[in-house]
Amino acid sequence: MSPPLPSFLPFFLLFFFVVSVFFFPCLSLNQDGLYLQSVKLFLADPDGYLSSWDRPDPTPCNWTGVTCDPSKLSVTALDLSSFNLAGPLPSLTPLLCRLPLLSILSLSNNSINSTLPSDISSCQRLSHIDLSQNLLTGSLPSSLADLPSLRYLDLTGNNFSGNIPDSFGRFQSLEVLSLVYNLFDRVIPSNLGNISTLKMLNLSYNPFTPGPIPPELGNLTNLEVLWLTECSLTGRIPDSLGNLRKLTDLDLAINFLDGPVPSSLANLTSVVQIELYNNSLVGELPKGLGSLSRLRLLDASMNQLTGSIPDELTQLPLESLNLYENNFTGELPRSIADSPNLYELRLFRNNLTGDLPKILGKNSPLRWVDVSSNSFSGEIPSTLCDMGELEELLMIQNSFSGPIPESLGNCRSLTRLRLGYNRLSGEVPGPLWGLPHVYLFEVVENLLSGPIAESIVGASNLSILSLSRNNFSGSIPSGLGGLSKLVDFSASDNKFSGSLPESITKLGQLVRLDLHNNVLSGELPRKIRDWKKLNELDLAHNGLSGAIPLEIGSLYVLNYLDLSDNKFSGEIPVELQNLKLNQLNLSYNKLSGDLPPLFAKEMYRNSFEGNPGLCGDLEGLCGSRSQEKKHGYVWMLRTIFILAVLILIVGLYWFFMKYRKYKCAKRTIDKTKWTLMSFHKLDFSEDEILSCLDEDNVIGAGSSGKVYKVVLSSGDAVAVKKLWQGIRKESGTEGGDLEKGGCDLPDDGFDAEVQTLGKIRHKNIVKLWCCCTTHDTKLLVYEYMPNGSLGDLLHSSKGALLDWPTRYRIAVDAAEGLSYLHHDCVPPIVHRDVKSNNILLDAEHGARVADFGVAKVVDSTGKGIKSMSVIAGSCGYIAPEYAYTLRVNEKSDIYSFGVVLLELVTRRLPVDPDFGEKDLVRWVCVTLDQRGVNHVIDPKLDSCFKDEICKVLKVGLQCTSPLPINRPSMRRVVKLLQEVNSNSNNPTKRCIKDGKLTPYYYEDASDQGSVA
Repeated sequence: MSPPLPSFLPFFLLFFFVVSVFFFPCLSLNQDGLYLQSVKLFLADPDGYLSSWDRPDPTPCNWTGVTCDPSKLSVTALDLSSFNLAGPLPSLTPLLCRLPLLSILSLSNNSINSTLPSDISSCQRLSHIDLSQNLLTGSLPSSLADLPSLRYLDLTGNNFSGNIPDSFGRFQSLEVLSLVYNLFDRVIPSNLGNISTLKMLNLSYNPFTPGPIPPELGNLTNLEVLWLTECSLTGRIPDSLGNLRKLTDLDLAINFLDGPVPSSLANLTSVVQIELYNNSLVGELPKGLGSLSRLRLLDASMNQLTGSIPDELTQLPLESLNLYENNFTGELPRSIADSPNLYELRLFRNNLTGDLPKILGKNSPLRWVDVSSNSFSGEIPSTLCDMGELEELLMIQNSFSGPIPESLGNCRSLTRLRLGYNRLSGEVPGPLWGLPHVYLFEVVENLLSGPIAESIVGASNLSILSLSRNNFSGSIPSGLGGLSKLVDFSASDNKFSGSLPESITKLGQLVRLDLHNNVLSGELPRKIRDWKKLNELDLAHNGLSGAIPLEIGSLYVLNYLDLSDNKFSGEIPVELQNLKLNQLNLSYNKLSGDLPPLFAKEMYRNSFEGNPGLCGDLEGLCGSRSQEKKHGYVWMLRTIFILAVLILIVGLYWFFMKYRKYKCAKRTIDKTKWTLMSFHKLDFSEDEILSCLDEDNVIGAGSSGKVYKVVLSSGDAVAVKKLWQGIRKESGTEGGDLEKGGCDLPDDGFDAEVQTLGKIRHKNIVKLWCCCTTHDTKLLVYEYMPNGSLGDLLHSSKGALLDWPTRYRIAVDAAEGLSYLHHDCVPPIVHRDVKSNNILLDAEHGARVADFGVAKVVDSTGKGIKSMSVIAGSCGYIAPEYAYTLRVNEKSDIYSFGVVLLELVTRRLPVDPDFGEKDLVRWVCVTLDQRGVNHVIDPKLDSCFKDEICKVLKVGLQCTSPLPINRPSMRRVVKLLQEVNSNSNNPTKRCIKDGKLTPYYYEDASDQGSVA
């Protein structure tokens, strides 16, 4: 129930009215205006959209968002959508309902909170209510059905819960009912079938109790749109839906429906769009579907349908045909090439055979074609881009042969080309290398030959170039260095020769360079220090010579370096010790001299074998050194060593004392140059911080800088991040507005972190105490996390000691932190680098989300963040659509968080050599399919928690769905994780079925193969 109208309010309104008449007799505001000004008192209006409501007008008819009846000058419509308003709805409705002619009320996309009060039923003239995208909670009042004129009700994107009231079956005039993205958790009521006037019913994305589609919905004979996406529906599709003769859009996707597709759907003579994907439907498609003369889109993908694709389907005016991830067999009907409107054809992951029609695309405006993971053979049709609109061509994992059609070289609309894992031969057409809009070019594992054409200099948008396991030859063209957006260049197992061009060092965005197993020669370019983002460098099995450039030691994010089986000579640069390498291999070269001290360990033995001139403390590394001679000098060396150590200790102590005095004096002189910006009340000064920034206090280092532990005079500790000098901005990216009319969020990592963390207050976001800056140094001071990062702890020897309750608590804490960023910050914030190493743990293993150096705010228009020019994030955590489209929104963070959940369950790294070409997400999916859930869960976890672990695993798989629309919101993720524990003692849907996880995920076959 909403709170009653305050008793003083009528007196206040009367006083306001009398004062207005007395002081402004000519401009006195009418009664509707007085009510609206009272409404404004309950609203926070940070952007000043309602400033016109303060004008001394006689009526409110010229105020922003207000529409009046022209004759009576009384308010008929109030549209305050997207005004960034906040306030409690129960305080507004008593005033709004006093507007006698108000029929339209729209407050969508604001921060209106509290509940929907039952007294809204007193607004008897209301015909249109839109409260979508707000913060409303609680149950829906049954009194809504008492509004006699209500035709439109949209409550999308709130937090309403409980059940849909039974009274809703009494609506007299309702035409549109939209309850999308709420938290309704009871069954869908069958009495909704009594609203005979209904034209649109949308209940999608709610956690309803599993149950069947109410057959009574077949009584809604006026219904035009029925959306029940992701509503936990079970059982069969009722035949009664065939009675909906006016239905144009039917969406039952992402549910648990089974049985065959009912033949009664052939009675939907007005239907334009049918979406049944991601269910468990079986059998063949009913032949009667060929009579649906208006059908434009059919999506029955991700089911268990069998048989051949009906020829009659291809004779319809289809624009989109999606039947991927089923068990269709046979050949593709020839008549599909005659479909004049077909622009989308997705058939991947079936058992289709034969050739593609030779004129496919000649008469169709094809834009997206994906026939991956079938058994198609023959040549690729040369007509695919005849209409000039083809954007994506995905044909991986088939048996296509012959050359790549020359006509594709003229397809300037092409953005994504994946032809890997086929039997294609011949040379790639020259113009195809230089298409200006292609960002993904993959032809892995074919029989292609010839050079990379010089025309590649025109591929200005190319981000991923994957040519591995072919017969390409010739030199690497110098024009490759002009591809400023190139992130991944993989051309291993070919016959490329010559030296690497000097221009390749200009690839400042390069993350991966893999050219192993070619016949390259010459020395490495010296300017490789510009590869600041390089993560993997693999040049093994070539003929490269000369010294290993010491500049490699400045590539601070490099973690994979393989230069084995070449002709490198000279000493190993000691600068390589600066790197945090997971993989190092310099074996079988001509290296000589002593090993750098850091590498003189048994764990690195295999990294240096096959270098006869290399010496070190590892036995057997230096073949020329005489063991007898070595032992003969042991006594002398020991004596000299002891004396040297004593002298060194005395000297260091003297030097330390002198240096400390000098340092303190210098800081005293320079302290006025520091600027301190605090975000909380501080009990320390910048001098305490600066005096402790010694190498002895370093506790970590990353791509952005070093992190120090500083113990204050109070005994408390803080963490100080000192950013590297000269960190470059992310070129070409654009930050969204912090607020309407505000300044852009800077791309600089320091400014981004300060702007983001400085205004955040949440228990699961790391606290930024303050920042200190000079003209050349930038420091960020955080609360200290004694247990370090989740990634370091989970994947170390102590990871096995993390029991399941601790891991579960970490998951919930991190999810709540991200949910705050996505849903409670205004505007929302996208982290863009969610990973286990950016989740810090306090002394009690409570989790905090950290490192906001690449965070972005969401565009105030609600369209998300504009396309980034480069990829931000870490390998294994990057969402598929971000890596290939460079478009990012909250769904990208959700994918990355899903990977973290899989890490917590499996205790496996997101990218592991044991996975082969797969990452953790794909490894989990494949292992579940082939071996069952027991081979996925960390064996160190107690089996008594298996039910909870399986549920968290399911949440992780939902979050890592390749399609962003299938990933739940972070607010939903928090609720799912909380339910794991709260319902652990209650009967729930089993997560184990025949030894395997219940299928609740799918994998996009088009994203197999080499992924950046």
